[in-house]
Amino acid sequence: MDDRIEPGLMLVAGVAVSDGVFDQTVCLLLDADAGGVLGVVLNKLSDFSLESALPGWAELTSFPPRLFDGGPVSPEGAICLATPVDDAEEPPGWRRLFGRIGLLHLDTPVEIARGAYRDLRIFAGYAGWGPGQLQGELRQGLWHVVSTRIEDVFDPDPATLWRRVLRRQGGELGWLSAWTPTPEFN
Repeated sequence: MDDRIEPGLMLVAGVAVSDGVFDQTVCLLLDADAGGVLGVVLNKLSDFSLESALPGWAELTSFPPRLFDGGPVSPEGAICLATPVDDAEEPPGWRRLFGRIGLLHLDTPVEIARGAYRDLRIFAGYAGWGPGQLQGELRQGLWHVVSTRIEDVFDPDPATLWRRVLRRQGGELGWLSAWTPTPEFN
């Protein structure tokens, strides 16, 4: 894909990313404008308990029923992505972002949310880039822009998502799915 930046696309960390924060991450872009870019990391689990942080919500989340580490910005805040059971409806507290995916406000009573969503995932924090920052990182090859499948957002096996997303790209990008930080095993 080209280096366009828009909500609904994903950033896949390049093999040169070794900052301890974004290593082998897949980030879904939620917002992009002249002020910068915002997204959530899809494949990192948080060390914090979802049930402790947001009582009652764990039973509504897609497998695994855990709090995800959405990124290093505002880790005390939470972002909830969800897809309604009925694509024609917009349940209370939910706002469509792109496709069937939208933001669910976590002040929505759990009782109202129960049964209204096909998929639901909660992220602590988010990833953010200032104006021009992400474009510079793309030029350095730190990220690869790829299309998103809805199943990526709610993937039940986040530990393998980075490799699987790279593999399906094919070509040279697909080869990176076999990358290992230990060169003698390459």
